[in-house]
Amino acid sequence: MKRPKILGGLHGYRLDRHISSLLMAIAIGILSGYGAVLFRFVIQGAQYAFYQNTEDILTFVNTVPVYCLIGMPALGGLVVGLLVRFGAREAKGHGVPEVMEAVSLRGGRIRKRVAFVKIIASAVCIGSGGSVGREGPIVQIGSSIGSSIAQLFKSSGPQHRTMVGCGAAAGIAATFNAPIAGVLFALEVLLGDFGLAAFSPVVLSSVMATTISRHYFGDFPAFVIPSYELASLWEFAIYPFLGLLAGLLAVLFIVVLYKSEDFWDAIKIPEWIKPALGGILLGLVLLKWPQVFGVGYGAINESLLNEMSGLLLFTLIFAKIGATSITIGSGGSGGIFAPSLFIGAMAGGFFGWVVNILFPGITASPAAYALVGMGALVAGTTHAPITAILIIFEMTGNYKIILPMMITCILSTLVAISLKNGSIYTVKLLRRGVDISGGLEQNILRGLKVKQIMKEDVATVPEGMALINLVNTFKVKDIAYLHVVNENLELTGIISFRDIRPLLGEEEAHYLIIAKDVATTDLATINPEDNIQLALQIMSEQGISQLPVVAEDNGKKVIATLREKDVITAYDNAVIRHEIETG
Repeated sequence: MKRPKILGGLHGYRLDRHISSLLMAIAIGILSGYGAVLFRFVIQGAQYAFYQNTEDILTFVNTVPVYCLIGMPALGGLVVGLLVRFGAREAKGHGVPEVMEAVSLRGGRIRKRVAFVKIIASAVCIGSGGSVGREGPIVQIGSSIGSSIAQLFKSSGPQHRTMVGCGAAAGIAATFNAPIAGVLFALEVLLGDFGLAAFSPVVLSSVMATTISRHYFGDFPAFVIPSYELASLWEFAIYPFLGLLAGLLAVLFIVVLYKSEDFWDAIKIPEWIKPALGGILLGLVLLKWPQVFGVGYGAINESLLNEMSGLLLFTLIFAKIGATSITIGSGGSGGIFAPSLFIGAMAGGFFGWVVNILFPGITASPAAYALVGMGALVAGTTHAPITAILIIFEMTGNYKIILPMMITCILSTLVAISLKNGSIYTVKLLRRGVDISGGLEQNILRGLKVKQIMKEDVATVPEGMALINLVNTFKVKDIAYLHVVNENLELTGIISFRDIRPLLGEEEAHYLIIAKDVATTDLATINPEDNIQLALQIMSEQGISQLPVVAEDNGKKVIATLREKDVITAYDNAVIRHEIETG
């Protein structure tokens, strides 16, 4: 009679948990939607503070003095540097990698202050002319809101991560007026989970945020979209080449962006000064190419309306790559989604201009290729072709664009994956030694530290211990390895029983041979702060089942030992805990 009650109670617990997830998703969608609206207004306020104008830069750039076009990005960079230094370091850069790391390794926990600091820092950066987008910041802002709500209601680990995804989806949906793309971005890029438990709250949050956004800004697409018509079936043989071009440019963008970060990191000056210096360099670029100012939507619209020459389209590809790399590399705050759209629009427009010259009569206008290029470049940089296809489809509402978009996005992604390990988001994490590509199992292993599992009862023997005593020590302690230490208690070797087994039959050797003679001195060690994934990798490469743990301040002093069987037990327990939490 008890078993049905237990099952009934467990079912009720799961039902309550799903209802609580949906209620939290509604709250997160509302707050993130208003966060996106607030962010838009703060950007406009920041731009007005710097230039006394809230319109697109291309409409008033001729009235801006040269010293302002150089000085304002520098002043904005100085403000951003101070905000990041004294507010929240997570606000630096494009933000999405930090959210991905939090979701994968910290259960989705993000500091509460991040949303506020990110709003101000990114708004100042964009408003002063920083060549970045508002989509990355709004993902971080929405994710921070989702994490704060989850912390407030003490959500479990998996539920907490889902709430972070809800915030990210809501932010993207509200920014682009694209609820489906918001959902796909959260599930494909951040969570990597299309299960019902994550899908339902994310959809609900995205819908709520889109509703709020449409109330304030109307139900309009983010860009002026040209009418699309396929000129001929021959175009299906042309679009793959646009996919290849977009993939190559995506890789170029990723490489230049992180080379820029390395360059600025190597400059030995206070971190908060670097964005100001980057602002000066950006101002010099703006003098020649004001189209790369801020998010660049005005220039994108011009490319979509065939209002740019082929030469200008080609030039702006590299001007935008350089301007965005300077802004983010020097420490600015903003996203790379809009720059990817910008680069894709220019690349697609230039490609369309070329094919119209080469194949007149069988190709659509350059604007059509600019539109497809936007999705292809986003797919190549983010390695998220589904999101890229859906976001362009939602912005056009034109089903005819789907087939060319699918071809170019998939090919662009394949090219980028083949040439570069990691997307524009995950490369930043890989450079920190964090690989989130392995899924749940790898995340569990990376989340476990050596110090949580290691055994501090270490069997050590001096270098001069005779073979007979080594044999007796193995018998008494019933262990697999002995750690050989010198007079300073520093690890010099390790002995397994198989190392001494060939000598057991030679009685005269029992007193002549000492520990130092039979010890393996080519040692592999691990530190207490290292993760278990690294430990297992070393064990596999060395063909051993145990690792000495050495002190971080003295890499030769053994303080513990890590056994493979203890690692496996700890991993199994972590998996069981996850299964219980997810129901």
